Amino acid sequence: MASISSLNQIPCKTLQITSQYSKPTSKISTLPISSTNFPSKTEQHRSISVKEFTNPKPKFTAQATNYDKEDEWGPEVEQIRPGGVAVVEEEPPKEPSETELLKKQLADSLYGTNRGLSASSETRAEIVELITQLESKNPNPAPTEALTLLNGKWILAYTSFSGLFPLLSRGNLPLVRVEEISQTIYSESFTVQNSVVFAGPLATTSISTNAKFEVRSPKRVQIKFEQGIIGTPQLTDSIVLPENVEFLGQKIDLSPFKGLITSVQDTASSVVKSISSQPPIKFPITNNNAQSWLLTTYLDDELRISRGDAGSVFVLIKEGSPLLKP
Repeated sequence: MASISSLNQIPCKTLQITSQYSKPTSKISTLPISSTNFPSKTEQHRSISVKEFTNPKPKFTAQATNYDKEDEWGPEVEQIRPGGVAVVEEEPPKEPSETELLKKQLADSLYGTNRGLSASSETRAEIVELITQLESKNPNPAPTEALTLLNGKWILAYTSFSGLFPLLSRGNLPLVRVEEISQTIYSESFTVQNSVVFAGPLATTSISTNAKFEVRSPKRVQIKFEQGIIGTPQLTDSIVLPENVEFLGQKIDLSPFKGLITSVQDTASSVVKSISSQPPIKFPITNNNAQSWLLTTYLDDELRISRGDAGSVFVLIKEGSPLLKP
């Protein structure tokens, strides 16, 4: 066994450490090792080569950031600028196009017109002007070639068709109102369903017509009505009676009738299920004159403008569109 004194006799070459910014070197230093008192296996290796690691060490700098406490790891690396401040870049708000502004103006003009029945002459003129401007910017000049956009349920927001005014005026009758007028298009089967929903204090019901349509031009379709449907009245479990109603210019106080309504409410609730389970009444429409044509002059994914017989105009908004909200 080698003694401590013999180990002290091993000559060593001193390694010089370069500064942090010195150029890297590949200099190899050799440490000669004496073989005195070492096992024979070690004698096969007379020297050990050691590469000096003199490359500059990486420099780390600690900087404070304003990371959210909820995320202990801080923001993603891509969001950190060299200054150490986390920055989330957001796209600037998109400016609405001229068409979008016109659509919003049209929707605002339609509010309170009762689908055109209560519109003043000034409001009608404003609506016609906005419709004309939108028609000149129609993004789909051939609507019948974009049937997928026609698909779905469209809510009637305005019309100048005088044939609908008697129907709309029913909303002025006591306790009865037209809740919704809609048109649902199924382009795959080339069918259309027009529907009117009436609502009252005791029930809601609907009257619908089913029709087939044929494409006659890039903008025009021919519609032929085939069937009428009277929906089963849906009675309400809770009867809501207004304080008063106006009839023939006179206000009628309904408070004395509240006791009577309460007494029949239980009876009405008991027959809700039995009446609602009955199928709707369907009847064929055989009149050869039960047909019309429709010209779509503007179409996108939420607004449709059509013109019918005698120049009447229809403005329909897709169900679920923000344009329906006042």
